[in-house]
Amino acid sequence: MITYDPLWETMKKKKISTYTLIKEHAFSKGTLDALKHNRNITMATLNDICNLLGCTPADIIKYTPDE
Repeated sequence: MITYDPLWETMKKKKISTYTLIKEHAFSKGTLDALKHNRNITMATLNDICNLLGCTPADIIKYTPDE
C-alpha cells in the first residue's frame, strides 16, 4: 500500500499549507483530495510536488507491502 503520510510532515517542515498550494501554486483541490485519501496520482504530479517542495519522492510517499 502506498500512502502520502510523509507529505504532510514534509509540508509542515517546509511551512507550506494546503491553502498555499492552492492559492499560490494553482494546485488542484482534486489532487489534494486524492492525496488526503491515499488515492492514485500521476508521476507528473509527484514530480511537480517534489519540485515545489524541493524534496524527493521518499519525502512524499510511504510504501508498505500488502498483507
